[in-house]
Amino acid sequence: MRTVLAVAAAVVAVLVVIAFYPGGGPKLDVGAGGGPRMLVGAPAQSFPVKRVDGTVDGLDHYRGRIVVMNLWATWCPPCREEMPALERLYREYRSRGVVVLGVDQGEAPRVAQAYARAHGVTYPILIDEDQQYGRAYAAVGLPTTIIVGRDGHIVKGIDGELTLAQMREAIAPALRAQ
Repeated sequence: MRTVLAVAAAVVAVLVVIAFYPGGGPKLDVGAGGGPRMLVGAPAQSFPVKRVDGTVDGLDHYRGRIVVMNLWATWCPPCREEMPALERLYREYRSRGVVVLGVDQGEAPRVAQAYARAHGVTYPILIDEDQQYGRAYAAVGLPTTIIVGRDGHIVKGIDGELTLAQMREAIAPALRAQ
């Protein structure tokens, strides 16, 4: 019985990979472990979601730019801690084609908007009420940051809070690829 279950599980896994990655799947960095790190090299997925102002936006609107996509929530202490560094990164690098996207995971727009306003956040805040981005990018927890190159492929995936220096280091390869 265990053998039958193991074979069935393997078949389901193969079907899921084929369904979601018909082109052969992302180039997984299996040595990097789980979470978003394993998606490096894969095309970045985009979902239409609303910004805090109600307009529809998504990652694909930023093709041609380097995107620092940060999955966060107001209830997450490490997310709140790194927001000033994300804001500073955005202000320092936007003239070089870098955009920071804050993608709030599962909260009401008014909650995320009030928090961003109160803390001087000027980069775009998207509201992912269904947490599609979190699932697509294998977020183990929050915050999770995904660096997407100008070509729309994932350059780096990081679980956990980052310092400004770590953010600069994370975008450096994408900046060099200009």
